[in-house]
Amino acid sequence: MLEDIGKIKKIKEMLKSAMFVNAYIYNHVGLVNMMRRFTNSHNLHRPAVTRFATSFITISQMHKQKHNLQKMIVSSEFLNSTWGKEVGGKRLYSILIKEKFWRNIVYAMKLMGPLVKVLRLVDGDKKPAMGYIYAAMKRAKATIKASFKREKQYAKAIEIIERRWQCQLGRPLHATGYFLNPEYYYANADEAKKGEIMGAVVKCIARLNPDESIQDKISLQLDKYQHAEGLFGDRMAIRQRSIRSPADWWNAFGGDTPELQKFAIRVLSLTCSATGCERNWSVFQQLHTKRRN
Repeated sequence: MLEDIGKIKKIKEMLKSAMFVNAYIYNHVGLVNMMRRFTNSHNLHRPAVTRFATSFITISQMHKQKHNLQKMIVSSEFLNSTWGKEVGGKRLYSILIKEKFWRNIVYAMKLMGPLVKVLRLVDGDKKPAMGYIYAAMKRAKATIKASFKREKQYAKAIEIIERRWQCQLGRPLHATGYFLNPEYYYANADEAKKGEIMGAVVKCIARLNPDESIQDKISLQLDKYQHAEGLFGDRMAIRQRSIRSPADWWNAFGGDTPELQKFAIRVLSLTCSATGCERNWSVFQQLHTKRRN
């Protein structure tokens, strides 16, 4: 997904320039030291922070250091140095001095930032993402759209996201996880009851429970969940919808509907595979070791 967005013309050109800036600076130890003096010891990349989207982290860091980098390349220290006089250094200067380069970084960040948040959720260790990924993608698309004044500015990216979502991530399990997450379901009941989501729930019930008698029990027990009856309507259950993890919530309050409880915990305990993300979402195809606390 990020790889495809990276092929949008002005993002592709910006990334090419950003890669040159990053490579040129870090290939010259003296220039790295100069940069660190101007940026108060900040680096332009931090590859150990996340497995995904090294490109996004790099351009984000560049954006944060925009004024310091520009101060560096117009300083007498740089202009009078060997780098300031050679072809590569002059190209570095021409890239960093152009506002078009920085505008395109902002444009890319608006498109990529919300998606990187989804990637971190998918690849996170803190909690299974199955109950959150569907809503996270909806938020990401809404955030991207809200970041621009005109539809044509984001239309291509949204088209890419929709295509990738349907091909790789838009599985019935994700919509079912959304439905079974009490934090989302009870806050957006009308949304959760739409045909797309309910159809996904029915498919998952059938796939994960070949026994038709179990399918029927789960289907009937869904009414209690949807109407917050029994333990589902208990004040503690209501209060903890957004406090407990979805699977823990079902374990604590799903006892009135044992078959549905078992099904919900099974779905919500699943982790989302990051394999597709690793293969398709990293612009530079640079995967790093996952952060460990």
